[in-house]
Amino acid sequence: MRRHLRQTLRSLKYRDFRLYFAGMLVSMTGTWMQIMAQMWLVYRLTKSPLMLGLVGFAGSAPAMFLGLFGSIAADRWGRRRLLLATQWLCFLQALILAALTMTGTIRIWEVMVLSFLLGLVVVFDLPARQAFVADLVDKPDLGNAIALNSSLTNASRMAGPVLAGVLVGLYGEGVCFLLNAASYLAVLASLLLMRDRGQDSAQASAARHPWSYMRRGLDYAFGRPDMSAMLILLSILSLAGVPFMTLMPVFADQVFGTDARSTGLLMGAMGIGAVAGSLVLARKESLRGLPALVGLSAAAFGAGIILFALSRGITAAMAAIMLVGWSMMTVFASCNTMLQTLADEEMRGRIMGLFSYTFMGTAPIGNFLAGAAADKLGAPMAVCLGGLVCLAGCWFYFRRMPMLLPVAAR
Repeated sequence: MRRHLRQTLRSLKYRDFRLYFAGMLVSMTGTWMQIMAQMWLVYRLTKSPLMLGLVGFAGSAPAMFLGLFGSIAADRWGRRRLLLATQWLCFLQALILAALTMTGTIRIWEVMVLSFLLGLVVVFDLPARQAFVADLVDKPDLGNAIALNSSLTNASRMAGPVLAGVLVGLYGEGVCFLLNAASYLAVLASLLLMRDRGQDSAQASAARHPWSYMRRGLDYAFGRPDMSAMLILLSILSLAGVPFMTLMPVFADQVFGTDARSTGLLMGAMGIGAVAGSLVLARKESLRGLPALVGLSAAAFGAGIILFALSRGITAAMAAIMLVGWSMMTVFASCNTMLQTLADEEMRGRIMGLFSYTFMGTAPIGNFLAGAAADKLGAPMAVCLGGLVCLAGCWFYFRRMPMLLPVAAR
């Protein structure tokens, strides 16, 4: 038992990774509190599934147009310096949102503007965070570090919404936004305490023109069948499946007849499933078996959100959403591990930018379509349609599976 635990947590032997892990655990818990509280705030102000989709669109629209530039920044600029800048900006955004909400002056257009500004920051923050993990550990432990990084994201997904559900019911959404602002101080402190392992040095080989630099990354990724199959699958899942989370308040209110606390429980249940999956992945020592696991998990993801949409009780919905959390985390973390391991060092930031773009770049369209479909057809039907599209994406992935077999043998 002790040996298995050491194997699962082996990346924590690196001091800087421990600092990063602790800081991000606090910060991501605050982030998920804000995500859940903001969804409930929008629904409370408007009672409109369409507005939930529009706010989701506003928050992810910058990624659709500028997402690939985040991959350039992750390779050309020092990743730690970039993260320090983005985390400060996230802190300010949360503080402004908290002030407007707690004073009772918040309006829906202000939520949309602040969501847009946060999305603009995330364009540069997310690829840098994904690539930064590789700067903190040695390459043999990279897969384990990525899995543990995913586990902290999903542990916070488990705790944050549950806490937010309780706090929204007792004190309102503004307290969640304020606590999220405070949580950024933890990750800022961890970044400042790290030792320099070379992660602040920008690449000397960076192309002079950003478009040329970005095109090299695209040619590199889509010139490889293994990478392109993963990126296309992730884009399909993000477009059709992931936006179901935007509709959580609608399910809580219109389908289950409950309140913000149930929304938090549903998000927390998804986090439980995701943490379980990430801990299983953390024990893997190679890429063997991951390509097949990705395809099977993608199928489980599509099936899971269909089961969730068909649920009429909170207990059945929580069981279905645990499957969704496990399968979604398994797909994204496994693809993250394979892409980072297979990518050349000079391309890692751009590949992580493309990885981030698969869910950030498609999210605006997915959120808008999910909100519009829910407004016309009802939330359950909208989510069911998304699940069917995810299953079609899984079929496409398996058609390309023979090209991925060399990866499975590594």
